[in-house]
Amino acid sequence: MKDLHIDYRYLKAFQKTAELLNFSKAAEELGIAQSAISRQVKLLEESLKLQLIIRSSKKVILTEKGQWLLTVIGKFESDILEGVYGSRSKKIKIGILHGLLENWFIDLAAEYSKKHPHQLVIEINPLENLHEKLINGKYDLVFTTGNVQSELVSSLKLFEEKMVLISKTEVNPKNAADYPWIVYNENDHLFNLYKKRSEQVIAVNSITSIVNLVKKGAGVAIVPAFMFKSSDQLFSYEIKSLPRHDVYISTLNFQSMPSHLQHLVDLIKKKSIILMDNN
Repeated sequence: MKDLHIDYRYLKAFQKTAELLNFSKAAEELGIAQSAISRQVKLLEESLKLQLIIRSSKKVILTEKGQWLLTVIGKFESDILEGVYGSRSKKIKIGILHGLLENWFIDLAAEYSKKHPHQLVIEINPLENLHEKLINGKYDLVFTTGNVQSELVSSLKLFEEKMVLISKTEVNPKNAADYPWIVYNENDHLFNLYKKRSEQVIAVNSITSIVNLVKKGAGVAIVPAFMFKSSDQLFSYEIKSLPRHDVYISTLNFQSMPSHLQHLVDLIKKKSIILMDNN
């Protein structure tokens, strides 16, 4: 360890390349030649005796140590700014599944924003992209149905997502094919649950719109139980063969989580306990 040292001149080249995952874009932003960016990153790796970036002709990938260093640099800059200028508004980048955003996280985001001055940048992405973007530093938090535990990422269960069949009027769930189906996409639970399909299908990729269509008597649908309230005056049927999914919050493995993230995580944990009790 005594022979190792960090040449701080090259950290900015690494940071920008790691954030953009592209040498040419990093060079453009920093206003220097791409060859200079590549050389600076290489010199940094040599000084640390670590590979930080895996290079190919088409893609730049961070190693685990590279991702760790990117996270540390970001926190280091944040700590310096806060120490010099005092408390400042932070940006919290959140990746989330569509249904969770529309019908669960919106209220949490509103409550957090009323109490804290930080910016929330919320982006919808499919499950397979969320953890990859978290590891690549594109998000600070992600909300998914996937439990990931690794050297870089930890996931915490928030609540169980129970799926139910809902309708405007009383129906027999066994005869669901006799009614119009309101589905999210071709992988909807209705298609998987019933061999006989309805002759009328309405497909809309918005969970909120699906519930509103059921309220208007347009058909039946399968949605998470937390999607509607008793005041909606809908009939709901729990079907044992329907799968249940756990909902998780995933973050990078901070040694000490930044306070602006910790406050949001604490609020989410509190609200999730209430939701679990209600279910």
